[in-house]
Amino acid sequence: MKMPACLVLLFIGIVSLHAQQVSVHENAHAHNDYEHERPLFDALRYGFISAEADVHLVSDQLLVSHDRPGKYAKTLEALYLRPLDSLLDVNRGTVYPGYDGTFFLMIDFKTSAVASAEALIMLLKNYPALVCTARSCPVKIFVSGNRPVEYFLQQGTSGVALDGRPVDLGKGFTVDQMPVVSDRYSNWSSWNGKSTPGPGELDRIRALADRVHAEGKKLRLWAIPDNEMAWAVLLDAGVDLLNTDRLEAMHQFLLQRGK
Repeated sequence: MKMPACLVLLFIGIVSLHAQQVSVHENAHAHNDYEHERPLFDALRYGFISAEADVHLVSDQLLVSHDRPGKYAKTLEALYLRPLDSLLDVNRGTVYPGYDGTFFLMIDFKTSAVASAEALIMLLKNYPALVCTARSCPVKIFVSGNRPVEYFLQQGTSGVALDGRPVDLGKGFTVDQMPVVSDRYSNWSSWNGKSTPGPGELDRIRALADRVHAEGKKLRLWAIPDNEMAWAVLLDAGVDLLNTDRLEAMHQFLLQRGK
């Protein structure tokens, strides 16, 4: 029986990633990852440890799309869950060969928070390796966008976490419940990333990073100036996950910095 074309491409992607030694970048987050030519696999090719997928719940399916999904929208399962599960199998429990750190999959709910969460948790029952336990967490799935905070607090997270906000700091959320704290960059600085920042322009970001790190969490700012100067300055200010659409450029930048 002939293997479907989509499975052939998946197999090739898994084998090519498995065969090469990837430089893993623990500060790299692929913004709107699904908009790249090869969702997930382009990010993995360049060693990213975090990727983002916007999803809509349509007819009981979680479809990946920024806006309302069109006729040919792919499912979250096809683009992310099934490939990650296969990678864990090929690489003996890790996403990257020989790398025992966690890969973060941020799922941005664009539709009803609770209904989307219920659909995700039901779907993950088919992929137990993608659900963190006290002993193992090769993939950390965390929910952004329409976050079902109260639902998760009442029902338990079933191994799925929440994307935090600065207002969530100090409220007792554990790292397991909320591994990352995210916010819009412009809420914390007006520096445009085109010249050396002036005195004090990053002070609020540094203070936020200190608060986030005191709880053992990672800081991600989105809609940052997406260039090398900004990446360097924000790293030095304490931002942990650099939000970018420029995967190869980020890869080269982090290689040069030894990160």
